[in-house]
Amino acid sequence: MPTYITLFNWTQQGMEKLKESPARLDAAREAMRQAGAELKSFYTTMGRYDMVAVWEARDDETASRVALSLLSRGAARSETLRAFGEDEYRRIIADLP
Repeated sequence: MPTYITLFNWTQQGMEKLKESPARLDAAREAMRQAGAELKSFYTTMGRYDMVAVWEARDDETASRVALSLLSRGAARSETLRAFGEDEYRRIIADLP
């Protein structure tokens, strides 16, 4: 399955309800599972971003649907990156002219 890395920043709403964040993470994990995606790892971070998630979905359409659904709740803003593993990277480079 394709891998995605999402970088999150809290919104004002998310900060005001920070204590509810672990429950939101649990709900997000379940929503992802029901949509055909899987949260592989989650980190709270220091620096430019507040949180990072590594996850998989069956395809880009599923990933987009999952991301939009979760963001519509208003607790965070995000940037999602499609990640290519080492094997994929090697195939991509090998196919260059």
